[in-house]
Amino acid sequence: MSSIRPWRTIERRKSRQIMVGNVPVGGDAPVTVQTMTNTPTSDARATIDQIRRCEEAGVDIIRVSCPDVESTAALKEIVRASTVPIVADIHFHYKRALEAADAGAACLRINPGNIGSEERVKEVISAARANGCAIRIGVNAGSLEKDLLEKYGEPCPEALVESALDHIRILEDHGFRDYKVAVKASDVFLAVAAYHALAEAVDCPLHLGITEAGGLIGGTVKSSIGVGSLLWAGIGDTIRVSLSAEPEQEVRVGYEILKALGIRSRGVRVVSCPSCARQGFDVIRTVERLEERLQHIRTPMSLSVLGCVVNGPGEARETDIGVTGGGNGRHMVYLSGVTDHHVQDEGMIDHIVRLVEAKAAEIEATRETVPAAAE
Repeated sequence: MSSIRPWRTIERRKSRQIMVGNVPVGGDAPVTVQTMTNTPTSDARATIDQIRRCEEAGVDIIRVSCPDVESTAALKEIVRASTVPIVADIHFHYKRALEAADAGAACLRINPGNIGSEERVKEVISAARANGCAIRIGVNAGSLEKDLLEKYGEPCPEALVESALDHIRILEDHGFRDYKVAVKASDVFLAVAAYHALAEAVDCPLHLGITEAGGLIGGTVKSSIGVGSLLWAGIGDTIRVSLSAEPEQEVRVGYEILKALGIRSRGVRVVSCPSCARQGFDVIRTVERLEERLQHIRTPMSLSVLGCVVNGPGEARETDIGVTGGGNGRHMVYLSGVTDHHVQDEGMIDHIVRLVEAKAAEIEATRETVPAAAE
């Protein structure tokens, strides 16, 4: 496809690969989607319930906060219950890092230069190595070291990159290379510039994010611009969309960014019009209900929902299933780009859901039989 449509090609930055639990990050591995729980980690049941919702949304890796001993004590149960790798954020407390590693965390989120003496750093690295933990260095414009703020006067790309390189050097000096790095900021321009500079300086995997991005709408826009532009440039091996919203919403937005760029595909990609006076049915409400009812579909496929016949037939020809508005409450349904049958207003949403579920089952059945036929 890329040879036919070169304007769709994204050439990914070549990074070395590490493992976060059983999930490869970097190299030629798929860009992974992460989120973070917001329940008290010490409440294992509430945290596991939230992780379960994120797993259903498709999360690849999930981070939990471990600010106290009660949290790391609950971590062992949480790790056992999770089907995805757990990253423990230990908040400068090196003992929490040791406890989290022993509890089964797949990755520790630390800044090696901020956890104290050289001896403490050695202990954390030894615990990570002994337990097969990766490490994520998390540089943030809001918590830069005082000496860097004095040197540069304010958070800037150079300060973020210098901080990251300082932390990297500590791990490298101890022969530890299973790390990934983030240089986050709430300012899109600052974050993007820092990631571009860091991508030129190192070969480790990069974790992308626009931190403190905002609420569901504002944060989605900021993250789509920042994270999306970096991914488009080939930078980034794993992402987190930081929203003042439930973690599963972060996962869904993350996948939408990846789907828009053709990097990963999961679930139903909906093509729909903004609606106008020509619409033959209530497009906005129909799309809202379909998106809600089709969240359980994991099979990559496309659905077009267009209110009239101006652009509808053209869009429907490019999707697996399509519906275009017609007159008198009678609408055309397209299957695999071909006009197939009409559907009335009443029961239209139920009808489309059944078509999508049937198409997903058909695709999955084909996937299962193709390898068997090849053998």
